[in-house]
Amino acid sequence: MQKIFASSLSWTLILCACSTSVPSPSAVPPSPTAAPLALPTTAGPPTSQGCAFQWAYQDLPELSGSFEQSIQALQPEAQASASAYGENCIRPDGSVANFFAKETDFSLTLQVDDLADEANLDKWIVQVMQVIENISAEQIAGRGPGRVHIIFQSGTAQSKIKFEFYRYLVLPSGLSNAEVYKALKSPQ
Repeated sequence: MQKIFASSLSWTLILCACSTSVPSPSAVPPSPTAAPLALPTTAGPPTSQGCAFQWAYQDLPELSGSFEQSIQALQPEAQASASAYGENCIRPDGSVANFFAKETDFSLTLQVDDLADEANLDKWIVQVMQVIENISAEQIAGRGPGRVHIIFQSGTAQSKIKFEFYRYLVLPSGLSNAEVYKALKSPQ
């Protein structure tokens, strides 16, 4: 009898734990500079009826052009682009019904003299982030800037850094150039 009671009590506790109405954790609030959620003009309201969702990228040619032009004002040989990251709504026949943007990601390649000069690499990061921060909210797809992927190139050697836009915004003030680079380079 004691085994039955213990087993019954265990299952009761497990089921109660699963069915409690504990509120789910709230989402991380968007940064004050993040643009409000904006879907591309080609997308209708989100719907899951008849859709299977698949992560996808969508080119943003107009934003890529203006972003690259702004970056090339800092370094003429630089290459830069922007793309929307989100989900394709895939119909049962395999065709794409809509694309729903989650965020806008930025990629660029910069030429540098010394890949070991972290203070100089950070100077470039700060300049790139200032360009991204100055992009109007209307040009950003999704809720705001997402990932920033920078390739620093010196001859044939490369160093890559990839970070979430918000990570740059929440860095403590007063960090040296090299400390900012190290903080963004470290995985989180």
